[in-house]
Amino acid sequence: MESMFGGGQVVMVIWRQMKAPLVVPFLRMMMYVCLGMSIMLFVERVYMALVIIFIKLFGKSQRYKRESFKDDVELGNSAYPLVLVQIPMFNEKEVYQLSIGAACGLSWPSDRIVIQVLDDSTDPFIKEMVEIECQKWASKGINIHYQVRDNRKGYKAGALKEGLKHRYANECEYVAIFDADFQPEPDFLWQTIPFLHHNSELGLVQARWKFGNYSSKTHINDYLYFFHQFRTWFMILQRIIF
Repeated sequence: MESMFGGGQVVMVIWRQMKAPLVVPFLRMMMYVCLGMSIMLFVERVYMALVIIFIKLFGKSQRYKRESFKDDVELGNSAYPLVLVQIPMFNEKEVYQLSIGAACGLSWPSDRIVIQVLDDSTDPFIKEMVEIECQKWASKGINIHYQVRDNRKGYKAGALKEGLKHRYANECEYVAIFDADFQPEPDFLWQTIPFLHHNSELGLVQARWKFGNYSSKTHINDYLYFFHQFRTWFMILQRIIF
């Protein structure tokens, strides 16, 4: 028992001697990092607030026409533009079903929409699963095409460009692009296509998106949450040590 107690005292003495030259500088450096990140976030918020205020006060607001499509007895569904929906993928094991399902669930005349899944996956198992998913929706009457290529030139942008070379793609008037994480609402095309169709000066409509893969580091809330947790645990560690 005495030897254990003596050993504990030795450890405490060694810890006290190492704490000042090693731990203190590390914690001080991390404190400056946290401070710098806090200042960056604060400056960004202030900058964005000033930009928004400036635009509200001095910016020119231009309203574009958004007229709903009217049914035409003679033309039928031909009165609606043909839309191509592109979904580029690369080993999207977690989200491929959600993304394909959301695209196939878009509300639009069924004979005026084409779904194109551009799969650059290198994992044979995932590639097979994506193809099976496309076949499943095709069996339900969805006009869906599963496309692969023998190289990854240009990555996802290259896949999108390659996808437009197909004959059925050239017949489409508009293209909607969803990344593999995207899950568009069913009325997405009804909310966006009219702006393009009735405003010839517009070439692009960008809408708000949300991610299906919330663990992705591309989500800004994850960054803010990580920073908050990092700062919290840093303060706890500082109190425990000192």
